[in-house]
Amino acid sequence: MNIGDARAEIMNSIRTHLAMSAPDDVLDAPFNTDPFKNSVPLAAQQVVQLFKRNVELVDGHCLVVNGQSEVEEAVNRIANGRGIAVSGSAVSKQDLFTVGVGVTGAQAGIAETGTLVLDSSVERNRLVSLVPPIHIAILDASKIFLTLGETLAALQSGAELSPAITFITGPSRTADIELTLALGVHGPQELYVIINEGTITNQGAPA
Repeated sequence: MNIGDARAEIMNSIRTHLAMSAPDDVLDAPFNTDPFKNSVPLAAQQVVQLFKRNVELVDGHCLVVNGQSEVEEAVNRIANGRGIAVSGSAVSKQDLFTVGVGVTGAQAGIAETGTLVLDSSVERNRLVSLVPPIHIAILDASKIFLTLGETLAALQSGAELSPAITFITGPSRTADIELTLALGVHGPQELYVIINEGTITNQGAPA
């Protein structure tokens, strides 16, 4: 098999798996043209579930909670007594190598791939998502979009787009060493996404 044939086979495999990852009932659900808000609450729930499933397909963990108190409870349960560094707090680079858990927000999620989007203008301490062995990302359900296109449209329609956007899909991984998949080589070994579903409770309600 030559290089061209191998590349074509890889791309066909990617297209096949992407098609399998989006069930018809999600793709056929009606969406508002406003990328920030779905007009149909059921569709929003389906997007959340699709995002959760695709996070787990790439070896991430995903919890759906309702409200800030449940978010805090989930963070404490995952940390389980390990030291925590929170993005935006006063933490030195040296300290990041001594804690077990880094906690950040996420400015958006892409349901079709289970991808987190971190904006550098908001997540001012990106190392919190990279250095500790466990990364916990907190994401509002209302910020989960079906596609990359919808996500970028939402980011661009707000304030000036940050010059540095980080996309995170699952924990750090590589297969460079003897073609054996290894997790945590270039970043966290574990990724937990906590979705606060309370942010879509009233979405689509009549004005």
